[in-house]
Amino acid sequence: MTTKSKLVDSFGRTHNSLRISVTDRCNIRCFYCMPAENVRFKPRTEILSFEEIARFVNVAATLGVNKIRLTGGEPLVRNDLPDLVGALRGIEGIEDIALTTNGMLLAEQAQPLKVAGLQRINISLDTLDEEIFEKISRRRGLDKVFQGIAAAQQQNFEKIRLNAIAIADLTESQIIPLAKFARQQNLELRFIEFMPLDSDQNWSNDKVLSGKKIRATIESEFGRLTPVPRTDPSQPATDFCYSDTNLCVGFINPVSQPFCGDCNRLRITAEGKIRNCLFSTVEWDARSLMRSGADDNDIRDLILDCVASKKAGHGIDSDEFIRPQRAMYQIGG
Repeated sequence: MTTKSKLVDSFGRTHNSLRISVTDRCNIRCFYCMPAENVRFKPRTEILSFEEIARFVNVAATLGVNKIRLTGGEPLVRNDLPDLVGALRGIEGIEDIALTTNGMLLAEQAQPLKVAGLQRINISLDTLDEEIFEKISRRRGLDKVFQGIAAAQQQNFEKIRLNAIAIADLTESQIIPLAKFARQQNLELRFIEFMPLDSDQNWSNDKVLSGKKIRATIESEFGRLTPVPRTDPSQPATDFCYSDTNLCVGFINPVSQPFCGDCNRLRITAEGKIRNCLFSTVEWDARSLMRSGADDNDIRDLILDCVASKKAGHGIDSDEFIRPQRAMYQIGG
């Protein structure tokens, strides 16, 4: 039975989706997320245990959270991740568990994750070209991503989606190849605008390849795309269907078309800091509460306070925007 959400902010937005970063570590070094070298990861003792994550989710579920997405870093570098999926699967009120991954370790883990109860997977695939892949990730391994995609398809997850970060003057040549690949593989594809969350702080607005431009490129090859009505008003993507297939392609445009007005998401970082926005400059420390002997009511109050403090929007498109001091890998994708 779905619990009616108690997590309603001052702008009337209801929060039922929680993104959980299980690690800040990763096996590649994408420039839009991490530094190339000398990354300072959190010590293991500072990272939430699976028991602490499960406890937090138990409390969040009583407040109406029913959707979970596991992120990182790269979540599949966290040992025994299927054990966490299984524990979350058993929490009353949790209806949907998803995972975002770069796919490089997925070939080995797809089957145990499915058995544990994982329902949906988003796999990052910014390019089909090894040279561009290395330029973005600063590592080799595109073949492992393809193997991971194939392994996930064999497990028949409820949904497998491909996510492509769109970066001006770098990934334009990949738009049509990615669209063709997704169509051939019968997979949904979403393009995501480059956001100011890179640790090198080299982001600028002129490096954003907009969803509007990507859509025009796809339509030049495949014909007019038809808008798809949103079944979930809080979903971040605007979806379109091809005219010759029932497959869709989506566009997540946080920079050119912010969608903050319908946001339903909370986040908790790998070390237990709650965030009410990807671009928040304030965090609420759940780990300290849990490790100091606080009871569940204290955790509930912390979550409620976090939601109550949520701003109207991230403000990337305004002069008042304050860039987060933490990069994507430190926050959780």
